[in-house]
Amino acid sequence: MTVKDFMTADVVHVEIPGNRDDVLKILKRTGISGVPVLKNKKIVGIITRKDLLSKPEETQLGLLMTPKPITIGPDTDIHEAARLLVTHRIRRLPVVEDGKLIGLLSVADLIHAIAQMKIKEEIKEKYTSNTFALWEETPLPLVGRIMEISGVDAIPILNSDSILQGIISERDLIRNSNIEDSVGVSDFSNGTDDDEWTWESIRDNHTISFGISRVQLPNRPVKLAMVKNVVAVPKNSEVSECALKMRRSRVDQLPVINGDKRLVGMLYDRDLIKALCQDAAE
Repeated sequence: MTVKDFMTADVVHVEIPGNRDDVLKILKRTGISGVPVLKNKKIVGIITRKDLLSKPEETQLGLLMTPKPITIGPDTDIHEAARLLVTHRIRRLPVVEDGKLIGLLSVADLIHAIAQMKIKEEIKEKYTSNTFALWEETPLPLVGRIMEISGVDAIPILNSDSILQGIISERDLIRNSNIEDSVGVSDFSNGTDDDEWTWESIRDNHTISFGISRVQLPNRPVKLAMVKNVVAVPKNSEVSECALKMRRSRVDQLPVINGDKRLVGMLYDRDLIKALCQDAAE
């Protein structure tokens, strides 16, 4: 099982020089989490949802992207690909042949591979992560900030009775975001101590107005943006079974519940692909 068996060949990408707003439109329309950046047909970087949310006022692709991404060849074994993704904590590997981008292998592609492998191992604590949850009335801008600080990709949402109501992910934040334009003013006065009403003070006071364009989250409760039909799994679920549920539901994570259907953790796709790393070691 090699990279070319599971990679996406028709890769959506952007080129330098380019526009941040075009990237945002692509991510909204397709639901993908990141796109390669090309310059003169060579890959020079990757732009992700995290980049747009963490740098809301930046518009230049060269400053938004992660430069010099790790790449992989089409004939590489998928176990090695999984090791690279896990080791470097990344979600995608551009596939390059003869210096040209020919595809992209993502964590989701490896989840597809795991779903076909019939791995019977139970997820339990080995693949699951501790998590936290937010109240369904939490404002979206605060959710975005909490997600940025914590570094998580998705957060479960509870109601006042601590019952799981939904999940909010980076994909949902991007889908609900918009571009907000405003005007900023910079004061370039010389700092004189003269009275502000003197001619000297007026003469030495210089201001410049400039446009500010930023990715903005609307100030509404997270319950209006979250995914409500949540697919959850018990702790004794099997690895390939969970991978199949992720693929069919097109999600990057599954809440883990106990016998009382209470939230006890999260299963992320990036942790589930560790099963391929273990398989390679054996």
